[in-house]
Amino acid sequence: MTSTEQTVRSDVPARIDRLPWARFHWLVVLALGVAWVLDGLEIQMAASIASVLKDEGTLHLTASQVGLTASVYLLGEVVGALWFGRLADRLGRKKLFLITLGVYLIFNGLSGFAWDLWSFLALRFIAGMGIGGEYAAINSAIDELIPARYRGRVDIAINGTYWMGAMIGAASQMVLLNPDIVPKDLGWRISLFVGPVIGLAIWQLRKHVPESPRWLLTHGRVEEAERTVAGIEERVRADGKSLPDLDDDAVIEVKPTDSVSYRQIARVMLKEYPSRSLLGFALMVTQSFLYNAIFFTYGLVLSGFYGISDQTIPLYFFPFALGNLLGPLLLGRLFDTVGRKPMIAGTYLLSAAILAVSGYLFWIGALNAVTQTVLWCVVFFIASAGASSAYLTVSEIFPIELRAQAISFFFAISQFFGGVIAPALFAGLIGDAKNPTPLFYGYLVGAGLMAVGGLVALFFAVPAHQRSLEHVAKPLSAVSRTAGASSSTRRTATA
Repeated sequence: MTSTEQTVRSDVPARIDRLPWARFHWLVVLALGVAWVLDGLEIQMAASIASVLKDEGTLHLTASQVGLTASVYLLGEVVGALWFGRLADRLGRKKLFLITLGVYLIFNGLSGFAWDLWSFLALRFIAGMGIGGEYAAINSAIDELIPARYRGRVDIAINGTYWMGAMIGAASQMVLLNPDIVPKDLGWRISLFVGPVIGLAIWQLRKHVPESPRWLLTHGRVEEAERTVAGIEERVRADGKSLPDLDDDAVIEVKPTDSVSYRQIARVMLKEYPSRSLLGFALMVTQSFLYNAIFFTYGLVLSGFYGISDQTIPLYFFPFALGNLLGPLLLGRLFDTVGRKPMIAGTYLLSAAILAVSGYLFWIGALNAVTQTVLWCVVFFIASAGASSAYLTVSEIFPIELRAQAISFFFAISQFFGGVIAPALFAGLIGDAKNPTPLFYGYLVGAGLMAVGGLVALFFAVPAHQRSLEHVAKPLSAVSRTAGASSSTRRTATA
């Protein structure tokens, strides 16, 4: 880690956290939160066009090649998260959330022009890189721009909008993939433009979202950090909102840094914060395993065990997705009021218990397609809030200098265990859908893993609700937080 000579005393973080909710914050939510909508849309699109791509009138892929396209897209997300996450910590949040959206827009649109397997794989891989990069840059920027008392509910709600994207994808493809409405080789290509159209509409909004003043401060761009916060405060006042006074201890002293080495990252995550690293690993991996296991195989369960036709399965998807969307929206506020530890542990443990019960009812043949879907809705209404809190957790419990990289590391790990292992494992357990016992055991494994995540949270979750990010995880560049100024240091102005 390199640093500048001068230390800086600043109240910039405290000024961000004292802000009342205003239109500026809605801009941040709308402009940046669309990343999750796009990912949900893309995953749903990939699942929906799978069978179409095998048709002779399209790319005429084999079943294994179709599976490969999904794996390559997920691999692109992992590579993009790791690559762009590093850049987001070095170059800034704004540069990266503009770049990553641009990568996604261009290459996802181009994938609609693919002419064979290899062109489709290459374009989907790069499009996936854009979405993976979004996760790291976006979650970092949101946490650093949203006041502490709102951070939990906002982050959790935004993460939950993944399911809004999935619903948009499913609805659009009911039209675009209907050969009676759109020719077969044209419908799947058009469907790949739905996400870029939404992203393009958001592009202009993102230009009005400022760079994170916290990032600017820790990278020595003190005057710019001050101007940025002053501009945000002016926009808030223009909404008729008043700003409360700052506390006497609102000042943080930092020695600005340029970059953090991989060795320092390893030291922070494994030596300074081992329990937090364990927490992030447990929460991210367990929720990813459960979600990918159920989401990518629910159609196989409905068709194989309950005899639901392929054309009717999308009708069962919408209530499932709605439950996933409403959970974070309705429960998110409690993570800021009741607290992180009870809510994270509670959502993980409760969803695990209900999943185990629903698995038992499935095993004994007490369910039908409707009651199975209802139970899934209940399970994932709760689990969705917990899963969203996993992303919130890894984005707020590590120092700002490596925040985006921490998000990318845990995202990559969770994608491997959830995106690669879980769907294949559960598809094998379903088999020819004649024996429910193996799948019941799979449900118990999923429930058990969620319970493990809940227990880890019960012991190691960080009390981060309504606390400044700098108090949750002291910046690597921080010198002290004492009040007052000395002649050898420099302090930014207060409002």
